[in-house]
Order: sequence, then structure tokens, then C-alpha cells
Amino acid sequence: MFRRYKFKNLNFKLIIGVVALTIIGILVIGSANYEYQSRQILGMILGIVVMAAVALIDYDVVLQFSWVYYLAVVVLLVLVLLIGDSSGGATRWIDFGIRFQPSELGKILLILFFSSYLMRHEDDINNAKFLLKTALIAAVPLALIVKEPDLSTTIVTFLIIAILLFATGLSYKIVGTVIGIAAPLIAVLLLMVVQGKQTVLLKYMDLRILAWLKPEDYPSDAYQQQNSIMAIGSGQLLGKGLYNTSVDSVKNGNYISEPQTDFIFAVAGEEMGFVGSLLIVGLLLFITYQCIRTAKKAKDLSGQLICIGMAALIGVQSFVNICVVTGLLPNTGLPLPFVSYGLTSLVTLYFGIGFVLNVGLQAKKY
Repeated sequence: MFRRYKFKNLNFKLIIGVVALTIIGILVIGSANYEYQSRQILGMILGIVVMAAVALIDYDVVLQFSWVYYLAVVVLLVLVLLIGDSSGGATRWIDFGIRFQPSELGKILLILFFSSYLMRHEDDINNAKFLLKTALIAAVPLALIVKEPDLSTTIVTFLIIAILLFATGLSYKIVGTVIGIAAPLIAVLLLMVVQGKQTVLLKYMDLRILAWLKPEDYPSDAYQQQNSIMAIGSGQLLGKGLYNTSVDSVKNGNYISEPQTDFIFAVAGEEMGFVGSLLIVGLLLFITYQCIRTAKKAKDLSGQLICIGMAALIGVQSFVNICVVTGLLPNTGLPLPFVSYGLTSLVTLYFGIGFVLNVGLQAKKY
């Protein structure tokens, strides 16, 4: 299970990037809502311990139990629906003395599962029966997540799985066909939402899209995004400063609800300005790049897929979160990786990064 590694292969750049971004997140969280700062510090310490431990465990051994992880994800998501805690109209948490969100852990465990599963079936990747089987396997946890309801996490998880399929060797023709079918359907759905004729989406999803497209007609649903955009714009180049008491601050005026979570980037934009926002985006891109760089050096396909899966998770989720905060996408409930408050999200991300580090420690020789 444990191997003798050459620690010169340890990706210190990735570690520094992750820790630096987390520290920035802790500072912004403290400015947004001080009572959560100490918990996030605890989360970082726990995350570093988990990351260090996982980095020393041979991922080949871990992947031997891939179906256990898949079943664990399904069981946890079923428990959420049966005995989960509700908040804001959604049931996404379980409390076993420690309250956590299984869908966050589920994303990492599904990356491990599909990394092993797709490696074993690499030669069948463009076989219709195999793709149908894979779609059915993926559909179970995705359906359970959307049932919570948590459409944004469902979409991100779906995109991660899709990217893993593409990285395994899925034909460009299949990808092009899917995009060619999906794009017009999405356009038609949006048109039906505007016309009030759609019956596919839940009411809250419908309202969020309408508030995004026509904020002036739905002020009570659009205020969060509109205030977020105003906050970011007011930060200008250098921002108003962390922990400021400025009376013209959007954050200080409580115009952004729960600013320490999904809309933390708005607080960063207002208080750290364009320069601070650019620093956060740059670190997210750097971490994503380091995961991809590690994938290129992996000794086998499963190692590559673990790294690509983590790059997809961090890259896609960051993109969606920042687009939401800046009004480029409808409002969703996704945290900004390593920056938003949330112990489950933070620790599970460190958990995933630990596997990327282990892949790097076993890099193939050139």
C-alpha cells in the first residue's frame, strides 16, 4: 500500500498553489463573516493532513476497490434523501455528529471509480453498448444528486465524467454529435422558459433562468447576482481593503446573503479589486495546469484520468462559480474551490489533490 517514493518528484508547486489560494480564501472569509474564519483554518489544517496521508498511498492499490467507492456514493446520496438535513429548500447534508455534504465527496470518489473503470475498458470506449452501460452507471448518482435538488453539482459531475470519457479516447464524431444535438435543445429550452411554456425544469430553476435573462422583471430573484456585480465593479483596481468598515460597501450593507459561501468572489472583487480577483483566477488556473501537467507524466491511464478529473473539477467548478457571480450564467449553488467557506468542500478537494500528488510521485521515466 505504501511505497518508497522519490520525493524529488513531489509537486511542491501544486502544494504551494493550493495552500496559497486557501489562505487567501481564509482572509476573504474572515472579512465576509468573521465567525467562519477559524473553522476554515481548521479545515485547511485537516485538509493538509489528509492530503499528505493520501499522497503516500499507492493509487494502484486504492483503485482496486473502485466499485466500493461507487456504491458508497450511491448509498450516501440515498441516505441524504432519506435522513438528510434541509436548508434553503434543498436536502444536501447528512449529520452524523459531523455535518457534511456527500455530493462533494462523491465527486472525488466518482473520479476514482471512473479512472479505474475506463482504464479497464479503454479498448471499448467507442463501443455503443459500452457507452450505454457507462451512461446507466453514471445516471444513478447523477439522478440522486438532481433529486436533492442540486442541478449545478449534477451538471459539474456530468461534465467531469464526460471529460474523463474524452480523455480516454472517445471519438470526436461522437462528441460532435452530442454537442450538435444538445446545443439546439438547450436553446429551445431557454426559449420555452422565457415564453413560460416549459414543464421540464423545477420552479426554482425556471425562476433563476428568468431572473438571469430578465433581472428587471424578477428583482427578488435577481438581487443576489445584481448586487454581486455591483460589488465587484465597486472594487475597481485595488479594492476597498479586507476588513474595511466603509459605509458604501455592498458587503457591509448586507446586500449579499451568505457572502462567505458561493458568492465569496464578489467579496474578493470588492475588497481586493481587479488585482486580487486576477490573483485568485490565476491561482485556480495554475492549480488546474499543475494537475494536467502531472497527468502528462503519469505512468498509466488511470493515473492520467485521476489528474484530469481533478483538473476538470477545479477548472469547471471555478468557471461556473465566477460566471454566476459576474452574471454570465444563471445563479447556482456552487462553491469556489479552495476559497468559499465549506469544510466538506475544502477537505475533499485536498483529498483529491493528495491523489494527484501520488500520481506525480510515481511518474513514468523518460
